[in-house]
Amino acid sequence: MEPFVPQLVYIEPQALEYPLGRELKDKFEKMGLEIRETTSHNQVRGIPGENELQQYRHAKSTFVVGVRRTLKFDTSKPSAEYAIPLATGCMGHCHYCYLQTTLGSKPYIRTYVNLEEIFEQAQKYMDERKPEITRFEAACTSDIVGIDHLTHSLKKAIEFFGESEYGQLRFVTKYHHVDHLLDARHNGKTRFRFSVNARYVIKNFEPGTSNFEERLEAARKVANAGYPLGFIVAPIYIHDGWRDGYQELFERLTESLKGVDLKGLTFELIQHRFTKPAKNVILKRYPKSKLEMDEDRRKYKWGRYGIGKYVYPADEANELETTIRGYINSYFPDAEIQYFT
Repeated sequence: MEPFVPQLVYIEPQALEYPLGRELKDKFEKMGLEIRETTSHNQVRGIPGENELQQYRHAKSTFVVGVRRTLKFDTSKPSAEYAIPLATGCMGHCHYCYLQTTLGSKPYIRTYVNLEEIFEQAQKYMDERKPEITRFEAACTSDIVGIDHLTHSLKKAIEFFGESEYGQLRFVTKYHHVDHLLDARHNGKTRFRFSVNARYVIKNFEPGTSNFEERLEAARKVANAGYPLGFIVAPIYIHDGWRDGYQELFERLTESLKGVDLKGLTFELIQHRFTKPAKNVILKRYPKSKLEMDEDRRKYKWGRYGIGKYVYPADEANELETTIRGYINSYFPDAEIQYFT
């Protein structure tokens, strides 16, 4: 899979007051991309398309260079204490993604150029919690690796936390474009995680992302570069033959990682869930999706901000957790399973 290249770029005038904003404008001009001005990264207008579906697909290849004005970080449990806002949006087309509703009518990709201000805020959070370690998640609202070959914001963040005393960085990706990150001075303080899944899930629900083999090749690279490595199995999804499908996943995973130092390897397990608003959006944007979203087959679970979600009933969730934990304990007995949710 080739690295992402936007079809259309918007730039806030204020973004040009920052070195990264000017650098990106110059880069995109040299690439011959169409560049437009926008008053705010939240007020983009004029994305092409004759209907909402066409506009959505064009938005997925639209890149907005802006300034992050809200510097209060969201929490990011259970993976970290805070979400560090480097970018928002993703070029992938994963049918199940919670960003379908989180980003609402703004599915375009936004990158924030005021990195020093963002890092200063991160330092304040670390100072408030020291001597405890404060973890920051960089992929809550985007797949940051998928755009970092353009911005290098993630690389700067890796090196910022590499020099910190009480901070750690974490992120997860479905993309394999990691070569520019291999020489980053991470000092072991960034955990590089890859999203993996059964063959059925990747094939049917993850278009626009790197394939499984590409992700594993990238995982070998980052492990050999000394990064702490992790995998997120998400969403764990019940489908015909799911037990065999997930066993095959771990068979392929262990085969691909032979010879790699897996000390400190972690797994995070997330069952498939959806909200009613998400279901409506997904069916509108991917009308032929095979994604199962039958409320009658699910358990309703209250979530943050009073927004409920549909998860698997307790007996099915327990079977999923027991099965996947069993595979991990068998194939990666020294790995840490951080949570199942």
